[in-house]
Amino acid sequence: MSTEHKFLAVYLGSVSGEKMKAWHAMPEAERKAREREGMAAWTGWVEKHKDVIVEMGGPLGKTRRIDASGITEISNALTGFTVVRAASQEDAAKLFENHPHFAIFPGEAIEVMPVLPIPQM
Repeated sequence: MSTEHKFLAVYLGSVSGEKMKAWHAMPEAERKAREREGMAAWTGWVEKHKDVIVEMGGPLGKTRRIDASGITEISNALTGFTVVRAASQEDAAKLFENHPHFAIFPGEAIEVMPVLPIPQM
């Protein structure tokens, strides 16, 4: 049995945060150049970690919350996700240090959590 476990990484950002405001305040040519730089860095990150990426994931769209009251549109800080394999949560977290999501793009953080097994009944 493998000693590697699955971890969900969720990308967080704010449409009204300071980083996003600064991003939109950039001249368009500068912002486009940063986008190209960011996508190249992201592609490099994926290539470097391709052996441990279980699910590339992707950007997330608008959120709908479903509860006993029905379905409502809400807003949250989730902007994307990726699933990786690692021996520990610490090892999984280290994969995302200086990630382009916040090092180049206006994302604010990445949170990494274990994907736990479904309890056996």
